[in-house]
Amino acid sequence: MKNKLFIFILLLVFSSVPLLAQNDELKTNIVVKDSVDMKPYTIDPLAPSKAAFYSAVLPGLGQVYNKKYWKVPIVYGAMGLSLYYYNFNNKKYHEYRDAYRDKLAGREVTGQLSSLTEDRLISGQTFHQRNRDLSMLITVGLYVLNIVEANVNAHLGQFNVNENLSLYPKLDRNEIDNNYHMGLALNYQF
Repeated sequence: MKNKLFIFILLLVFSSVPLLAQNDELKTNIVVKDSVDMKPYTIDPLAPSKAAFYSAVLPGLGQVYNKKYWKVPIVYGAMGLSLYYYNFNNKKYHEYRDAYRDKLAGREVTGQLSSLTEDRLISGQTFHQRNRDLSMLITVGLYVLNIVEANVNAHLGQFNVNENLSLYPKLDRNEIDNNYHMGLALNYQF
């Protein structure tokens, strides 16, 4: 078992040495021919950074750069919804705060909040303040997720998928007890 593992590691290391030797200089566009289909495709190593930059400047622009137009409404919908909840909770927080200040100053509170006690006004303030801050945190998180998604999508858009690397289910017969066992076969051709 140790010998098989050692041979596998050696094959893996020696198969990656020619790849490392060829990448001495960064090229903007690399044309690669697929060995099975013989279709050339280009690799642009700066595409992921461009997509991330575009998404950082304007959310959704990196998805447009990657030609994934269907993701733009999702980006704007998610960020718009969290900004809506931020605005809603901010207004409610200010309503409760102003009503509490009026009650402390001895002025009459009008509207829906007139029947609430001071403790209820304080708990309403903390509730809406916490939700307002959480909504802003979610908005920032979605903005960062938008940038990361554009970068990863640009990386994966250049990934070569062909029959040289494949994973197939395999049904093997055990030679000892003649039972069939399900497994996976990983084929990698150099």
